[in-house]
Order: sequence, then structure tokens, then C-alpha cells
Amino acid sequence: MSKRLSSTRTANRPSLAREFELLSAGHTLVAGLDEAGRGALAGPVVAAAVILPLERFDLARVLEGVRDSKQLSALARQRWAVEVRRVARAVGIGESSAEEVDRIGLLPATRLAMQRALSALSSPPTYLLIDHLRLSDLDLPQDAITRGDQTVLSIAAASVIAKVARDRVMDELGFRYPGYGFKRHKGYGTSEHRRALARFGICPEHRRSYAPVRLVLNASLGSRSARRRVTVSPAQV
Repeated sequence: MSKRLSSTRTANRPSLAREFELLSAGHTLVAGLDEAGRGALAGPVVAAAVILPLERFDLARVLEGVRDSKQLSALARQRWAVEVRRVARAVGIGESSAEEVDRIGLLPATRLAMQRALSALSSPPTYLLIDHLRLSDLDLPQDAITRGDQTVLSIAAASVIAKVARDRVMDELGFRYPGYGFKRHKGYGTSEHRRALARFGICPEHRRSYAPVRLVLNASLGSRSARRRVTVSPAQV
């Protein structure tokens, strides 16, 4: 059983309303899922699954600063990621590499990362709350909630965990591939990143199926092909 829910944009913080509905229906292990990095030109898609202790009476207060990761500063995300890990019953992280994104497509790769995050949980969930997507391959009841990272606390917690985990991966890739600025832009298509692509070409962590990367790759292949051509001048005939 699964259903797709819509939510309206709100300035209020994410709540535990949906989790408490599920708790009253007997679901004590509800996992929130979200991802980070779908729009980046380089690096993996990283997903997180978080099971919060819904029986804890002060849960909303303890996690009162948790929001959609895009609404938090890097410092705030790191702080709340630590708090989520301290409080959560279980946290799982999964990745899909740039190569997998190119080979199977972005949405399948995102779902694969989420399934890997679920597999990494120490306790298997009985219900899933997912930001926007549905994992139809899994025989688990689930809600696909539009803008769920803004309205559902379990999903917001997963959003923070996924973003912090991916930022760390991109920081490491910044050391491995200096010159691209991964530590600053995290693989997204900023002007700095595009200038680096034009100057250095692509690295193994770039997603070749994405148009800006594909253009650079095609230009590089075309230039290489042109250099290989042998031109015979009239004097040589």
C-alpha cells in the first residue's frame, strides 16, 4: 500500500503529525528518507534514512531546529546532524555513484541510494515517509510527500543527514581532484565549476550524461579527433 500526499509551502517548522498518526496505527519504526546531490554535475547522489524515537515526549523540542537542509547554513546543518544522530533510533546512509547515475539514470539511481540507506539501518522500518519519490520495488507501506522535507520532521532529519554526508564526500573529492573547487560548490554547476570544466576537462566523478559535462566531453573528443587527422598537402601528392 502506498499513497502520494501533497503539502502546501509553509514557513512553520516540520512537525511530527504524520509520524504520530502512524504511531497510533501501530507503526513504531517509521523511516524518513531524503537525498542530496540530484542536481549536481559531479559526485554521488547520497540518501539518508532516519528512524526517530516517536515514543519520546520531548522529541519535537530536542529537534526544534531541524529543517529542510536547504534552509540551514552549513554550520547549522552540521550541528543538527550531530543531534539527529544522537537522538535517532537508527540512521542509514546510501550512495549512488556518478557512474551509476550515467548508466541507469538519475531517478533510478536516487531510488537505489535510498534502498541502500534503508539496508544500512540497524532496525528495519515498518513504514516509509519519503520526500517526493516512491520506492515501488519495496513491499513496504509508504507516503511520497511533496516538499516533505519542509513539513515532516523525519524527512527533514534525513535531509540534514544526507546533505552533511554528501558535503563530506565532496570535500574529500576536492583533495583528490584539486582545481575544480568541489569543496566550495559541492559539484553543482556554478560559474566557478564551469570555468574549471572548460580549463581542465572532466574527471571520473563528473556525470557525463549531464548536458554541461557532455558538452565539455564532446568538445574534448572533437579536438582530439581533429589532432589525429593527417592532412596531405598538394606538394605531397
